[in-house]
Amino acid sequence: MATIQDVAKAAGVSPMTVSNVLNDHPHVRPSTRAKVVKAMEELDYRVNLAARNLRSGRTFTIGLAVAEIDRPYWGQFAARVIEEAATHNLRVLVEQTGRSRENEIDALALSRNRMYDGLILSTVGLGAPDADMLRVDYPVVILGERIFSGPVDHVAMSNADGARAATEHLILGGCRRVAAVMGPMGVDPDASSLRYAGYRQALEAAGIASDSSLHVTIGEFSLRGGHEAVDKLISSGARFDGLFCATDTVALGALRALHEAGIRVPEDVQVIGFDNLVEGEYSTPTLSTVDPDNAGMARTAVNLLVQRISGDSGEEPREFVSSSRIVPRESTAAG
Repeated sequence: MATIQDVAKAAGVSPMTVSNVLNDHPHVRPSTRAKVVKAMEELDYRVNLAARNLRSGRTFTIGLAVAEIDRPYWGQFAARVIEEAATHNLRVLVEQTGRSRENEIDALALSRNRMYDGLILSTVGLGAPDADMLRVDYPVVILGERIFSGPVDHVAMSNADGARAATEHLILGGCRRVAAVMGPMGVDPDASSLRYAGYRQALEAAGIASDSSLHVTIGEFSLRGGHEAVDKLISSGARFDGLFCATDTVALGALRALHEAGIRVPEDVQVIGFDNLVEGEYSTPTLSTVDPDNAGMARTAVNLLVQRISGDSGEEPREFVSSSRIVPRESTAAG
């Protein structure tokens, strides 16, 4: 493998000049730069990134640890993080934690071992009692609803407000018996508990009594979960004319179950989801949803991390909560 000294000898320049070319130094003459580039091509010279990283103390790679990369939401969010990181000349290594506290701790350990310059971590398993584990000497930004007021920067979603707006959208469309499909709710705040709270707030504000028979809890935010939830609602004999689903993925499964049961959407039941997935634009009918500004959250998370890496931020942790808006489509009367 050719070395920087070999390139310098072939180009008739010093190793320092070759280094200046590699680092795009502005004061290298064009003719000299051309000689060095030609020598590198002829010798098939490759930059030793490992050695460069050791010298600089940087890997130019950030980590993104998310719960389930096979879920459409996280796949699309990861793509947005990768695009944003590229504008800062950073690569992204994506890990799947499987909603496991232990795997989230492992992701933190990789950053501790300098595998990354910083880490964006979705905290699902870690909770408020684990806040001290985030007191580390490298940049971390957390995503999600857990560990608010923690020791690191935090990007969260407007879950309660978005869910309230979604339920209000159904009520304004004429729904009076609005069912909700949510995931399991823990002791600490999580997406399901916050979205359920927003749903309840909208009902209360409209003077509609909450009916426990219209609330279905599923084990995972999946197409199957949404399908099974609607099957359960229909089998129970519960009457409902509106359906708020915790995620778009759940809502898409629900749409299929309603279709199989001969229930028309939106004529018989209006349906709204949460997340504004691309897939919702192509369902039949197209899916009304809450857009929680995924692009803005990805951009903010990367920018907060880059500022920490470069040392351009203050000492105090920063909190960011996204905005949200309703995207009305065919699955609701107001669409």
